[in-house]
Amino acid sequence: MKKCKFESWIDEYLLDRLDETQKEAFEEHYFNCLPCFEKMEGRSEMLAVVRAKGSEIFRDESAPAKTRLAWLEPVLAFLSPRQWAVAAVSAALITVLAIGIIPSLKKDIPQFFINDDLVRGSSIILISPVINNLNQIPSEFRWQSLGENTEYRLFIFFEEELLWNTTTKANFVTLPDEIKSQMVSGKKYSWQVKAFSPEGTLIAVSSRVQFNFDVSK
Repeated sequence: MKKCKFESWIDEYLLDRLDETQKEAFEEHYFNCLPCFEKMEGRSEMLAVVRAKGSEIFRDESAPAKTRLAWLEPVLAFLSPRQWAVAAVSAALITVLAIGIIPSLKKDIPQFFINDDLVRGSSIILISPVINNLNQIPSEFRWQSLGENTEYRLFIFFEEELLWNTTTKANFVTLPDEIKSQMVSGKKYSWQVKAFSPEGTLIAVSSRVQFNFDVSK
């Protein structure tokens, strides 16, 4: 089977080593690529377990603290930071599999449609504005909350060009006056929301809803 060219980006994305353009490209890709999505889910779960259980997994209470740390020095000197990260995650995975943590975390991957395209993940329900024709510029954008630990990124587009975006942990955003001043009556706009886990992984997206307004009404 041919390897997906984006597969090599998974670790870089999880470790926040991609620039904004690369992040956008990767997020759009892996939400529509089942192999990459499944690998992303698995590696994200592994990192979450290592962060939560790492101190317990690698701790040996029977050895003195100095002895427990001494073996790390030649290992760290021999391995590059990337190799050390991969080795740590691999060791943690073996331990986790043995005690059954990963099976308890595994869940089915939901699917939904965005603009007639089947994608994988969770869908965000947009609440307002969802009416195409408005009589004024919308002051607030609101969507369904996915939980208090979720971070959202709101995007507003003028036709196909990005006009503005912002990040929030609330499930609504008030449109700043400086952005309102750039919006023109009779033109087409649209908005979309993406949701991210505390680790920064994209977990859900909304459809892109179009709207326009006529201030003369």
